[in-house]
Amino acid sequence: MGDPATTSADAQRPSDPEARVLLVIDQPVLADVVTLALNHGRATTRALPTIEEALIAVGTWRPHLAIIDMDLTDGQFLDALGEPEENARLSVIGLTRRGDLKTKLEAFERGVDDILTVPFSPEELVARVLAVMRRASRAAAFDPVLRLGELELDILNRSVRVDGHELQLTSLELGLLYMLAANAGRVVTRDEILDHLWGVDFIAESNIVDRHVRGLRVKLQNDWRRPRYIDTVPGQGYRFVPTAAD
Repeated sequence: MGDPATTSADAQRPSDPEARVLLVIDQPVLADVVTLALNHGRATTRALPTIEEALIAVGTWRPHLAIIDMDLTDGQFLDALGEPEENARLSVIGLTRRGDLKTKLEAFERGVDDILTVPFSPEELVARVLAVMRRASRAAAFDPVLRLGELELDILNRSVRVDGHELQLTSLELGLLYMLAANAGRVVTRDEILDHLWGVDFIAESNIVDRHVRGLRVKLQNDWRRPRYIDTVPGQGYRFVPTAAD
């Protein structure tokens, strides 16, 4: 006769070794950045834009961790989950653009395990995810290096290697590269870049995005006339150009 402890909802969970992470985020740019950052660990992600779809996934897909946009759900997702002991296996990290103490305390009161203010650095998100998973007694794999074709993104040393040559990037440059790479093949507008890296309330100079893209290109040795990684789409924004190996 089996252990009674395995006859609960735990037994209904798939036994695969990968962590299942549910993203409740309606902005594709943000969802893709979170997904790419989570590739540093052995995780399967599923991004859903509505609370209704996410709650169905909680019951059918049985995620181990949910990363939710608190500004989108306004706490409704957490309320719908019920009491924490009913979902003891589901850890929750909240994302918010409101960094005040009141917002964070309310989020913890509603049951999040951690909360992160947008914009955030990819390395901080990865560190917090690993910490939350450890607290939930679930081992989480971690690989500091992501390989995107000829690019190697080292999140631990905050560096990028191109064809074996190491480049040192600032946090902002690394965040910009992650954002563009996460949305490979899709045009990311200047407003989307501005909101994701500096925040919606930031009052920026008119060319601040272009200057940082130009600086990143210099380090990547990316000629804008023959784009190898970052393509300019006139009147729209920028697009990450995957290499043949991606």
